[in-house]
Amino acid sequence: MVEYWKQLTDEVLYVPYQEIGDRFPEIPRQDFAAAVQFVLLNGEAFSGAHAVFQLLALVPGRSGLLWLYERLPGFACVTDMRYDEISRHRTFAYQLRKYFRGDRLGETFGYASWVFLRLLGLIYLIAFLSFGMQAGGLIGAHGILPAADFLNAVREYSGTARLWSVPTLLWLNTSDAMILTIWVAGVIFSVLLAAGINFRIVRVVLFLLYLSLVTTGQGFMTYQWDALLLEAGFLTIFLGSSTLIVKLFRWLLFRLVFLSGAVKLLSHDPLWHNFTALPVHYETQPLPTPVAWYFYQFPPTFQRVSVGFVFCVELLIPFLILAPKRLRVLAAFAITLLQILIALTGNYAFFNLLTVALCLFLLDDAFFRRHMPGRLVGQILHSLSESSPRPFVQRACFTFYLLVLFVSGFELVGMFSGVHLAAADKIIGAVAPFEIINTYGLFAVMTTTRAEIVVEGSNDGAKWLEYEFKYKPGELDQRPPWVAPYQPRLDWQMWFAALGDYRSDPWVLQFMARVLEGSPEVLKLMHHNPFPNASPRYLRAMLYQYHFTTPAERKATGNWWSRELKGEYVPTVSLGNLSEIKESVSRFQISGLGSAVSVDAASSVSQVERDTGCRGRLSVRA
Repeated sequence: MVEYWKQLTDEVLYVPYQEIGDRFPEIPRQDFAAAVQFVLLNGEAFSGAHAVFQLLALVPGRSGLLWLYERLPGFACVTDMRYDEISRHRTFAYQLRKYFRGDRLGETFGYASWVFLRLLGLIYLIAFLSFGMQAGGLIGAHGILPAADFLNAVREYSGTARLWSVPTLLWLNTSDAMILTIWVAGVIFSVLLAAGINFRIVRVVLFLLYLSLVTTGQGFMTYQWDALLLEAGFLTIFLGSSTLIVKLFRWLLFRLVFLSGAVKLLSHDPLWHNFTALPVHYETQPLPTPVAWYFYQFPPTFQRVSVGFVFCVELLIPFLILAPKRLRVLAAFAITLLQILIALTGNYAFFNLLTVALCLFLLDDAFFRRHMPGRLVGQILHSLSESSPRPFVQRACFTFYLLVLFVSGFELVGMFSGVHLAAADKIIGAVAPFEIINTYGLFAVMTTTRAEIVVEGSNDGAKWLEYEFKYKPGELDQRPPWVAPYQPRLDWQMWFAALGDYRSDPWVLQFMARVLEGSPEVLKLMHHNPFPNASPRYLRAMLYQYHFTTPAERKATGNWWSRELKGEYVPTVSLGNLSEIKESVSRFQISGLGSAVSVDAASSVSQVERDTGCRGRLSVRA
């Protein structure tokens, strides 16, 4: 152990107290025997935990504990007591530490960082390409929710605070050309990062570009993986500057996984409590894969055991993330296995890939040296050699470390106890627009039935033809698709819209208006347009209940789905009466908001409040 400390702090002389203890008569001999002593050249001496933290402060990026020891009330008392307890059982503590942490006191994560940066570049590339291919139909000038209209409403509502409440480069220009420039630039910088050009400026630009799309993407960009990518991307800006950043990556992974399990229990959903949620999930999730149909057919015992496995990974395994490295390896493999199973049964964009990438920070360089060719690991670690980070960067990392612990800590307290501190809520609200510290929790409550919206057009009001979406269930013999890591955001939003009423999702009317207008950008998002020559005179939306077929039904009919009509979702509309329906929706919204604003402003303002003022934007979605 002393040899390792010598490598870390070569400017310190390590000598047994039996040899030089007499030179320091001011330090009682029993103090030498009880605890490590650290003496400066000026004669100032430190003992026990304080001495250890003084030594650590000599290592670049490791001064945080000394700062806490000297400035945080109660921290010194707790650490001194802990040190005394360990020193009384020094041999046992050393053997225990050696088993779980290995022979080395410290850990490095050069290989994990090297791989993660390239994976993050790939994930950014997927995210920019996926959204960019749909951007014109979603937020373009002729799209469903034009970014220009949204930002104009924000400008009117927020005034000069708009730059903070909705941080986006689109404030410079709201044109379709600017949207194109942002996502194409994102693609270019993503390729650079994936190729190993990981200058800090590249990581900063990627974060700002994706933040610009998320904040103006409105309902189409309110998914947990978008927030997760922003939080991970922001942490990556400081990667390599301090060991605290690796700890923040692990803390992010802990919150992501643990909260996904916690919300299932806190919701008191009987399906989770009865261990019967998964077959319902396979059938009713937004975009199931073909494998989900097969998993749905498994017997009840298998389904209950599967729920038990989910709870084990999401509620128990996360604590191993914070444990010594041998236990962290177990956590990495367990979480990765769960993500593989989720990816096999559902299309969740780049969420699974990003979660697995975060698991890399549970594995140190020693792990990769043992399990990968030494020459390859050596070349990678050599390529990572950088100059020591500047002191102000280290201080920035430490400040951000404290901010993350503060904000996420109070978010956890509020989530589990309902207690909110006004001062903490102000800080949480201030950082919320930038998505750098988020709350998580997937599928707290199971959707017990699968409702699907089917849009139909007609020229005479008698013969109706169905519009087909690209990926969500429609035709009964249509096999559930493999589409991840691409995310068809219109298909996803239609799933959410079917859970409620079109008056609470007014974008549905805007979508139907664009279809009636024959917007090429919106129709491009559809699989089949039954009116290719000219738009129909009328549109309506019907609500169907979809079910997975049984093996016998599928064998007899070839269908993956069966369905039954539940009723009308949106009444018959035309370009002539659509404005009247929008006005009725506006009155419905105004009664709910308690403020007299136009329908467009009401929709946009509601989105602004959900995206910036509240942390609940993530829990609303899957």
